[in-house]
Amino acid sequence: MILRVLNWQGIAGIAVAIALAGLLVAQALDSRHWRKSSERFEQLYTEDQLAFAKTTAAYREAADKARADDRANAARVAADQQAINERTDHDFQARLADARSRADRLRQELAAGAADPGDRGTAPVPGLSAAAGGPAQGADDDGLPAALALTATEQAIQLDELIQWVRRQAAVDPNGRPPTPVHP
Repeated sequence: MILRVLNWQGIAGIAVAIALAGLLVAQALDSRHWRKSSERFEQLYTEDQLAFAKTTAAYREAADKARADDRANAARVAADQQAINERTDHDFQARLADARSRADRLRQELAAGAADPGDRGTAPVPGLSAAAGGPAQGADDDGLPAALALTATEQAIQLDELIQWVRRQAAVDPNGRPPTPVHP
């Protein structure tokens, strides 16, 4: 019986069976290698996806923080500018009130002086008419009538306050640093 199997066909069959067994073993080894490589690539892919998710979360957090910082900075700048506006308006109103009270006081002094033109402590001027003894239509030393002098003073105060307001507003840094005090 062994002789029948060991003929050339039997030997060829055994050789083919051994070759097939070798190929099967080689395929099993190759399959194991690729399975390990696949697991390693899957692990790398998972790590990469996790790193991407962490990076995305960090960028979103940084963007949210930047937006919050921008809102806080905008609120600070608006508050600084509002404080400057209020302070400038208060200073302007106070200076105007002071100038107007001084102008009223001067008008009252001039009116009081016009009511009593004779007793000024100087020698009377002979030959002057009664109209010439009083003030000349409220003219001041600079030659402006009192109403125009007050208007000029008010405009000078307004211009001065505007210049100070511009300097204070320019000192407000919109990029996050608090303003440095500006003195006129």
